[in-house]
Amino acid sequence: MYMTVKEAAEKWGISDRRVRILCSEGKIPGAFQQGRGWKIPVDAVKPADSRYKSTKSLLEQIAEKKKELDTKRPLTEGEVERLNEEFIVEYTYNSNAIEGNTLTLRETDMVLRGLTIDKKPLKDHMEAVGHKEAFEFVSELVKEKAPLSESIIKQIHYLVLADKKDDRGVYRRVPVRIMGAKHEPVQPYLIEPKMTELLLRFNSSEENIITKLARFHIEFEGIHPFIDGNGRTGRLLVNLELMKVGYPSIDIKFTDRVAYYNAFDEYHGKHNLSAMENLFAGYVNERLNMYLSILQ
Repeated sequence: MYMTVKEAAEKWGISDRRVRILCSEGKIPGAFQQGRGWKIPVDAVKPADSRYKSTKSLLEQIAEKKKELDTKRPLTEGEVERLNEEFIVEYTYNSNAIEGNTLTLRETDMVLRGLTIDKKPLKDHMEAVGHKEAFEFVSELVKEKAPLSESIIKQIHYLVLADKKDDRGVYRRVPVRIMGAKHEPVQPYLIEPKMTELLLRFNSSEENIITKLARFHIEFEGIHPFIDGNGRTGRLLVNLELMKVGYPSIDIKFTDRVAYYNAFDEYHGKHNLSAMENLFAGYVNERLNMYLSILQ
């Protein structure tokens, strides 16, 4: 169920223009543009006004909620299962849909249960199964807490790219362009040195994990090391690092893809990290709220 900009403005006591700005900045999870207007989930919560409250305050709230979650650990097997039910299906659906996969949420669920969807490409089926296997592999890696490395990235990519056997876990050898993006990926001969530099910077950074991952994700996608599967691999890497430090995994929604794309352009065009940082922080905060609500 969705409401209009006008209905949201009346509900939250702010102007229509302010609601449209919040939508375009990606600050209302689940909101998406339809024609010239916006569709906003009826249960969406009014975002904190960043004109008066900085992202830092949200990061501080997230840190407090993380501490509260830590007091409830270790979680039982049943609790973990309850917290993760539906997540893998929705995450697989959204991450693949962002990249053009045509399976619906229901069809993704069916494929992950071993069924075949009539008239849907084999490629889409393989992408769903490959993504699920990659997430399960990431969940195993969390237990090892090994520093992020090129080897780990290539292993995750190998599972993600289930439909292109010759390109799995291998850096691309040809130049590529990202349609509509303001940034052009590096030339093939620069991939290895750029990846080495990126990982050194990431592993030595002492920034807040959300800030650090927002920067890493944009720069990883900017290098675009693989011929295909960079987006899915990059989002899995974000979750690997979040889970390693005890945060819940996040699922960037297909309906938020415009705000997600804009966040890359904000960084490459204006050196503005806050759009991606805000997007990640909003999702982490939402997932922490859900975890704490269920565990209480």
